[in-house]
Amino acid sequence: MDISTGICRFGLWRVRVEWSEEAHLIHRISFVKSGDDSPVPQVIGRYLSGKSTTFSPYGSIALSKGYPFYEIYKAVSNIPYGEVRTYSEIAEASGTHHRTVGVAMRRNPTPLIIPCHRVVSKTGLGGFSPDISIKKDLLKLEKKVLKKSRSADAGAEAASDEDCNDK
Repeated sequence: MDISTGICRFGLWRVRVEWSEEAHLIHRISFVKSGDDSPVPQVIGRYLSGKSTTFSPYGSIALSKGYPFYEIYKAVSNIPYGEVRTYSEIAEASGTHHRTVGVAMRRNPTPLIIPCHRVVSKTGLGGFSPDISIKKDLLKLEKKVLKKSRSADAGAEAASDEDCNDK
């Protein structure tokens, strides 16, 4: 299986992606400070530019049964776009301890696909490697896109109501 590598920009950071086109699997996503831009899967670029909320058809290698922390990663991957859950909530959903969830988040090979930025502490954001500012920016991006989407839906609904009233 051929593994491709690409780098794209997200704010001041670069996002390095390793993936298999034929298997539709993302093997690793990492945030790095340098590197030349090169092609990444379009779904990653669209997400980082605020134009997409899904990574279909790609999955994460960490969502393969038997992968370390599989149950935790599965629970995290079910957090809806634009929402957050606490480490304790993920621990309860996956049948483990909240500190184990923290370890799994640090070792997550595919942030974004398994959205560890959506896992927060009870008292604040919690951590994020390599830099908490990335977590803040990703959460802001999702809230902004969600807000824009809800505004568009409300506008369409209002237009639909007007159409009904015109009859």
